[in-house]
Amino acid sequence: GCTWRDCGTGPTFEPEEVSHLITWQDGRCSPAFLSSLPLPQSHISLATGFGCATVYWYLKKSPDFLKSYDAAGTIHDYVVAMLCDLKKPLMSVQNAASWGYFNSRNKSWNTDILKQSGFPIHLLPEVGDPGSIAGRTICAWHGIPKGAKVGIALGDFQCSVYSCLTERTDAVLNISTSAQLTISMPPGFQPPETPDPSSAITYFPYFNGDYLAVAASLNGGNVLATFVDMVARWTEELGLQVQESAIYTKIIKAALAQNDSKLSVHPTIFGERHVPEQLASVTNIAVSDLSLGHVTRALCRGIVENLCSMLPVQRLMETGVRRILGSGSALARNEVLRQEVERIFPFPVVYGKDVDAAVGAAMVMFHRK
Repeated sequence: GCTWRDCGTGPTFEPEEVSHLITWQDGRCSPAFLSSLPLPQSHISLATGFGCATVYWYLKKSPDFLKSYDAAGTIHDYVVAMLCDLKKPLMSVQNAASWGYFNSRNKSWNTDILKQSGFPIHLLPEVGDPGSIAGRTICAWHGIPKGAKVGIALGDFQCSVYSCLTERTDAVLNISTSAQLTISMPPGFQPPETPDPSSAITYFPYFNGDYLAVAASLNGGNVLATFVDMVARWTEELGLQVQESAIYTKIIKAALAQNDSKLSVHPTIFGERHVPEQLASVTNIAVSDLSLGHVTRALCRGIVENLCSMLPVQRLMETGVRRILGSGSALARNEVLRQEVERIFPFPVVYGKDVDAAVGAAMVMFHRK
């Protein structure tokens, strides 16, 4: 297990028998491996990086690894268990849905399906509602007193949305490393019983039984970062040195000088969860559109168009969206991206409503009082 120890500076938590963190970006579960697993009774399709998929991978590829452990959960479930000295972690419905093999309607793991394939279900945590209390702090820690209530760990994305989404007529567009376009579903909405792997929309459990409809693209600011890295590498191969930060500034400036580009960039270099095999492409290449400005402009437009193709404007209108809340680091520092957002979406776009998961989590716990 893991233990609290008294040090000169106060109580310190010492992890002992804990594995390395495996994140949502983990790529070990190939499409072929995922298709070999039992079909979940869940509205969310299984993807690499999902907790249950990763456990299955270890079960099949390295079964001895799992024998050392008696519990599993997200990194934030681990922190909650640490603070409250829980013997077994608790997990919110929000995080369980993103682990796979979880039925959001009845709030339970697919234990029968998992048992039949030899899955070690004893590793799975108990599941609770978002906003519920997991326990109390076992000791004073960094100014937090002993006995303070600790909420169950929440979904990072749901908390980010909660921090800024105040009206059901708003859609949240976030472009950071990846990109998301989100709308709130009407009260009483229930997702389908079974996953649709070809659908670009995922329904995430939100708060108070509500759901978010999310177009979650794997291609956002990371595409621009890769483009900048490519330019830097080419420059280096030509025997020159330019800082990546300088390249970024110059390509944005060049793109601002080109209001239009006939180039068409499909920017999905990282694939998408619903079409992992469909990678990036550039079409309609003309001699007149080969400048750095034209290419950068087309790339920025492609990032926004890709997201828009996943959750089209028509669908936004049908659900009553009247405004876009724009957020995220890539959007904040890139005027070209902002211009393309305003060009593609026929709604007012409001920036500066900071999307902050920590603020959202605090708001959830404050509002439950």
